[in-house]
Amino acid sequence: MDKLDISDLLEEKHQELFDWLEEQPLENWEKGPQNKWTTGQHILHLVNSLQLLNNALSYPKFLLKYKFGVCNRPNRDYKTVAKKYQEKLEKNQDRAKKFNQKLKVPILKERERLLTRFQIQQKKLQYKTKKISDKNLDTLLIPHPLMGKMTIREIIMWTAHHTQHHSETLKLLY
Repeated sequence: MDKLDISDLLEEKHQELFDWLEEQPLENWEKGPQNKWTTGQHILHLVNSLQLLNNALSYPKFLLKYKFGVCNRPNRDYKTVAKKYQEKLEKNQDRAKKFNQKLKVPILKERERLLTRFQIQQKKLQYKTKKISDKNLDTLLIPHPLMGKMTIREIIMWTAHHTQHHSETLKLLY
């Protein structure tokens, strides 16, 4: 998938979530199904995830190369990345829960600010995706807590799938 297609995919997945959020009652922001995240927690998790990736992409490329190395295998396509993530998530439910257990519940007063941050981080990632060279997209690695090292292209595609995953989860719960 080329970087313009990835940028469009990011836009599409995020817009679907924003459209869904606009239709939801405000009380769902702080109240979630029993033992499940609230809508606010899902959004906070996605914002944190985007911000971490955007921060990593802001580092000088030589530093990423030095710290995490370069890819020695062919890049995976979007479907493969999404499938592998779902498999890893299934096998590592406890690890995923532990990683996210301290996620605070954002209050309703924080909703607009958090949604604005979400939109800004999402647009930043689209911009960075378009600006980074294909060589760097395909060779530089970034670690993912569940998936291990991924190329920048793969982790950006994963981000689109991650947003879709949380959108589908929210739609099922509400």
